[in-house]
Amino acid sequence: MGAKRKSHSVGFKAKVAIAAVREQETVAQLSSRYSVHSSQIHQWKRHLLEGAEGLFDTVGRPRKGKSDEVSVDELYEQIGRLKMELEWLKKKGSSAESVGKNGL
Repeated sequence: MGAKRKSHSVGFKAKVAIAAVREQETVAQLSSRYSVHSSQIHQWKRHLLEGAEGLFDTVGRPRKGKSDEVSVDELYEQIGRLKMELEWLKKKGSSAESVGKNGL
């Protein structure tokens, strides 16, 4: 059976990629130091450099987080509930009016 793949944390990947970007050590040295294949280090470095501009495109603007998405979903859910309650009240109100007219 083959060896199990290593799963590295995001922090570890960032640490290795930043070390590669600094170029204070060669990729071969980083590879032996962190026990990661050199092609993996190149991939993480490329990913870091390609994604770096995304860090600065939202500077000064509020970020949309999951809390915004959740609140929008919750609002739509509440709108649906309120519409159902309104329809129910309209039906009950019309039947109550007819009972009230017939009872007098």
